[in-house]
This record gives sequence, structure tokens and C-alpha cells, in this order.
Amino acid sequence: MRERALWVKICGATTPEAVAAAIDAGADAVGFVFAASVRRVEPAHAARLAAPARGRLRCVAVMRHPEPAEVAAVLEEFRPDILQADADDFGALALPGTLERLPVLRAGRTLEGTLPARALFEGPVSGAGSVADWREAAALRARGVELVLAGGLTEGNVDDAVRAVRPWGVDVSSGVESAPGIKSAEKIARFVAAARVACRES
Repeated sequence: MRERALWVKICGATTPEAVAAAIDAGADAVGFVFAASVRRVEPAHAARLAAPARGRLRCVAVMRHPEPAEVAAVLEEFRPDILQADADDFGALALPGTLERLPVLRAGRTLEGTLPARALFEGPVSGAGSVADWREAAALRARGVELVLAGGLTEGNVDDAVRAVRPWGVDVSSGVESAPGIKSAEKIARFVAAARVACRES
């Protein structure tokens, strides 16, 4: 089978070492959390952390139910390539046309009407390390969504996840940490390698 690309995002970077590890491992994107979380960073700090990744990885601002003023501060100080937020959040936000959007769809919610062309799918609570419902994720992918699968992924289960869901991409946070909010360079490298192998073999 022809090898296909798998988009890999390392989410919740809080240190220069985490960003460097994502770059070295060959990830496609690195996420910075601006919502309530042990991984939360301020926009100015995130901008400094992201500097080495600019032009090499997509820099993602991860928010949930943000106020317009919060978004404005992130856009001005952090300058994300992509804004990730719950799908329902985007309707209340005035965003630049050049800003990529990654709407989040959550397990257990009834999704009717037009679905986004690309979306991130995870469990009800972000960053909890709980495995999302892969059958629900696969059903969304079958409806034509380019799906980024998140929720409880690790180097040990990403192969099964890719085989079950066949996502467009995968997103990992707690699964590559040595402690809550602290990324492990070794775990990042192993996760990205495992994800690449899973994609080639699926």
C-alpha cells in the first residue's frame, strides 16, 4: 500500500525542551494551551517558546470557550498558525481570514447538519488522558471529516488507534509526559516514530 502522510501534533508544550523535542522528532505541529490547564501558558511566553518552531512546525493556539478579548491577545502576542477551539466557539469569534481553524468535536455529542471539513475529535474533557471513543471517531471520518484523533493516545496504542480510525492526524499531550505538564523528549520521539509506522502499515 502506498505510504500516506499522517499529521502529528504534540500538544501542551510548556518548555523550550518540549518544543525542541517536537522539532527533532519530526512532528508537524506543536500546540500551546491558553485554556484552564496545568499546561496553560501566557501568550507572550508561548511566543518565546514557539520561536524555534516558526516555519518548521505549525504553531497551534489551543483554547476552549474563549472570550473575544482572550483571542485578540493570543492573536496579537502569539500569532498562531492555527486556532483550535470547540466547534461551537467559532460562531462568536471574529477571526482573520488567513487564520486556519481546527474545530474540536467531542465524544458523546450528537452532531447534526454540516460537519467541518477537518476537525479534532476527543473526549468530553481535554487533556484528561482518557481514550476517546474510536468507533465514534471512525463514524465521523466515514462522513467525510479529515479527523485529527486525540484523547489518551500513547506510543503503545497509537498503532491500534490508526488502524481502527484511519485518521488524517493524531494529537498527543499527556501520553508524552513524564509528569503533568512536563513533556518527555524520549516519549515524544517514540510516539512520533510509532505513529509514522502505524500509518505506513495501516
